Amino acid sequence: MSRIDYSVWDHIEVSDDEDDTHPNIDTPSLFRWRHQARVERMEEFEKKGEDMKKSLIESELSKAQAEEKKLKKEEREWEKKMEEHTREEKKMPWNVDTLSKDGFSKSIVNVKPETVEESEEEKEQKHKTFVEKYEKQIKHFGMLRRWDDSQKYLSDNPYLVCEETANYLVIMCIDLEVEEKHALMEQVAHQTIVMQFILELAKSLKVDPRGCFRQFFAKIKTADQQYQDAFNDELESFKERVRSRAKIRIEKAMKEYEDEERQKRLGPGGLDPVEVYETLPPEMQKCFDEKNIQMLQDVISKMDPTEAKTHMKRCIDSGLWVPNSKTEEGDEKEEDVTYEEVKQEQGEAKTE
Repeated sequence: MSRIDYSVWDHIEVSDDEDDTHPNIDTPSLFRWRHQARVERMEEFEKKGEDMKKSLIESELSKAQAEEKKLKKEEREWEKKMEEHTREEKKMPWNVDTLSKDGFSKSIVNVKPETVEESEEEKEQKHKTFVEKYEKQIKHFGMLRRWDDSQKYLSDNPYLVCEETANYLVIMCIDLEVEEKHALMEQVAHQTIVMQFILELAKSLKVDPRGCFRQFFAKIKTADQQYQDAFNDELESFKERVRSRAKIRIEKAMKEYEDEERQKRLGPGGLDPVEVYETLPPEMQKCFDEKNIQMLQDVISKMDPTEAKTHMKRCIDSGLWVPNSKTEEGDEKEEDVTYEEVKQEQGEAKTE
């Protein structure tokens, strides 16, 4: 029968308050002393371990520093040896093996040169020259609708596959929308998106657009629903942008026309007769509407003199009132009297 070895429990330190003490001993004080002594022993042991670790680290550091110094010393020695070897090599006499060496060696690889970015003036001039030369062909392409017709026409005229054609078709769409030729605009818009899709495909494949337009037509004619939807969505978005741009151009043209007409209407004093008329009192407006001079004289006579002078001066500066005008018979009109009265009142006001 095997015996149990209880010696493993000999080194277990039990709690401080488990031993029985003599009645004359202060038990709580004894327990506190035991606990404090055990804590101090543990702290001393931990400190000893830390000191040993610190000594080990310092020893390793000293060894590493010594090794570093040794390596640096060896490096300096090797450098000196290399310098000495170089000097000896220079002193050696030339021979058939050292007299001739390769002057240069190069390999030529065909790489597509980087394109230089064109300035805005250069792009504009390039576009203008291209349009002047091929405007008729671009317009013809813009009127096509069937995929096969478009592919055949571009095959016969591959120079049309470029940015200049796409830009001209965009401008053409806006012009047609401004002229309210909506159906024709939508037709040209379709061809514009065709050209833009070809250019985008060439950009993604990093090839010349003239070399990949057949791939586009082959893809679009057998395209899945997702690719066809992407084409149609881009087409509808483009048509909306064209309508918006045409609206802005029309509004700008209308504003320019109104400004031009206003300049034509300006009177001798630089005022617009329409604007002056709208600021007149209703009674004076009625006089001008009915072209009744006597009524105008009566209205002015009832008004405040200062207000009357202001209105009459604005009427003269805008051309609504023409002083000293003659009738067909050569007699002065009756409004001259009114104007002279107002002018006299203005002179008196200035003198005061």
